[in-house]
Amino acid sequence: MCGIIAKYSPGKEVTKQSLSAAVTALNHRGPDGHGMWLSPNSEVGLAHARLAIIGLNNGVQPISSDDGQIQIIVNGEFYDFERIRNELKARGHRFSTESDSEIALHLYKEQGVDCLQHLRGEFAMVIWDERAKRLFAARDRFGIKPLVYARINEQLCIASEAKALFALGVPAEWDEESFFQAANMQYTLPDRTLFSKIKQLEPGQYLLANDQNVQTFTYWDLDYKREDDASRIDEKLTPAKETELIEQCREQLTEAIRLRLRADIPVCAHLSGGLDSSAVVALAMQISDKPIKCFSVSFTEEAYDERAIASEMATRAGADFQPVNVSQSDLIEHLSDAVYFSEGLAINGHLTAKYILNKEIRKGGYKVALTGEGSDEVLAGYAHLRSDLYKTDGRYHLLADLHASNTASQGIMLMHGRSLSLDAVQQKLGYVPGFLEAKGSFGHKVSSLLSDETIQRFQNHDAYDRFISHFDVDGQLSGRNHVNQSLYLWTKSALANYILKTLGDGMEMANSIEGRLPFLDHHFFEFVRDLPISMKINGTIEKYILKEAVKPFITDTIYNRQKHPFVAPPISAFASDSAETLLNDSLRSQKFKDIPFLDHKKIVRLLDSLPKMTQSERSVMDPVLMMITSAYCLQDRFGL
Repeated sequence: MCGIIAKYSPGKEVTKQSLSAAVTALNHRGPDGHGMWLSPNSEVGLAHARLAIIGLNNGVQPISSDDGQIQIIVNGEFYDFERIRNELKARGHRFSTESDSEIALHLYKEQGVDCLQHLRGEFAMVIWDERAKRLFAARDRFGIKPLVYARINEQLCIASEAKALFALGVPAEWDEESFFQAANMQYTLPDRTLFSKIKQLEPGQYLLANDQNVQTFTYWDLDYKREDDASRIDEKLTPAKETELIEQCREQLTEAIRLRLRADIPVCAHLSGGLDSSAVVALAMQISDKPIKCFSVSFTEEAYDERAIASEMATRAGADFQPVNVSQSDLIEHLSDAVYFSEGLAINGHLTAKYILNKEIRKGGYKVALTGEGSDEVLAGYAHLRSDLYKTDGRYHLLADLHASNTASQGIMLMHGRSLSLDAVQQKLGYVPGFLEAKGSFGHKVSSLLSDETIQRFQNHDAYDRFISHFDVDGQLSGRNHVNQSLYLWTKSALANYILKTLGDGMEMANSIEGRLPFLDHHFFEFVRDLPISMKINGTIEKYILKEAVKPFITDTIYNRQKHPFVAPPISAFASDSAETLLNDSLRSQKFKDIPFLDHKKIVRLLDSLPKMTQSERSVMDPVLMMITSAYCLQDRFGL
């Protein structure tokens, strides 16, 4: 993985100094070397901060075609690249590096933007095509790798992170509309960021720019099948067919993991007490000829600590286990850095925990880590999806037990308390996904802290209407099972904007770590996508097919355990002196008063009421406190 920067300035000069400042801002993404290219007329500039993983000795970017007409910069990994490179060589292409990135250049030279159909992996890339006088940028199918851009004074600036755009001259300012959207439902719209004038390319999209305009296009989508689609696998599976599908699932996932073990340097893995990372480690150990190093977060609060479960799993798999101890004070001490590198709003200390985890991985000498992210999106693992299924099937008697056994999801993934209006979602979908009910209740709490001026300004702004209207309801949602509708919306918002960008890439690349996600291999996804819902949620069992596929390789504890999201102990519920100091010093400060859309007096009243709350009440309010505290950190670190 790397950091990439592009500036397209028709009729104006792009300077080396501006590119140098931008690439320096991304040094954490690529400390192994910087590269730069300017077009002969200086109207186009590309820059690259490299994290060397494949082609260690000759993978410097930008990479040029042999005729000098095409230049490419890539952040990411293309899997199965050796097969594609050999096929390209057989067709007469000549390669100048051993890097996997170069295959994209040659595929583009042959097929133009259709090259994206042949790329497998996580990536963001930019190509300058001198022949067509156009700039081409693309982001991978799920949005594992970020790509943001801004148009300023008819100049187009593109980068892996907003901080590089600030270095290119884009003003560092809040996007108040996006903050209002996030205050109502945690996330910005999929094409927006928290920063004024800075947009992001959505997952599965590419961008084309010339001296006249900038356009975006979709090249891949989730494409869940309609309920009346005859090509769907029959819900009434025979035992033999079910066994066949389970074996196919294991084979497909194993192949995705095998491809992601390919590197010219050692590969490690994240390991928690959950099924997803355990499945990855278990199958990886079936492939690897030596123990894989597994890093696992261990919290001091026993109720949140999964060390014993993860250690047992590592022993079962034959992996090398290393716990990473994270205290409450650690969660506070590193929060500002975590928010700075993520460029997002946190709702739990798991952001800081991920930052510390990856810092220890880097200290251990690793640059590449396998992770289990994406499994719940592919295999319907979340509690709110079971809620949707039970309501659809009329199994309301299961809802009470679902809520009681998923207390960590209350107010985040399952509804808790009063909600903002979700009428727009109900009207367009005919029902309201459980996770949006949860976001509505979360948004009700956060929006109660907004200033009267902000509330007045956005009185006609229905965040949920804007959210649901952003999507192709007729083409991608209509006629689908409610679980698949929810998965689509969650994948395009929570997964892309928070789990992958903020918690994933942000915390990994802050420490120069490349995260690899086998569950988001698009071949594996397309196999699982078309399975019957019963193979994903079987009664009360989530991710049924995955559990059965890896049962021979995991512990009984993991096999029998219900899904538990990775969350850190709430800083407000288990308040230490450092937690109290952070909340009071930050949220009562003058700098906090400078945030334009929050009411400082309302925040102070909330802080004053915390000592009177029960631990349960404070736990529910913790996501709210984390969000406004991370807003303070963004304000402070970027001078917004």
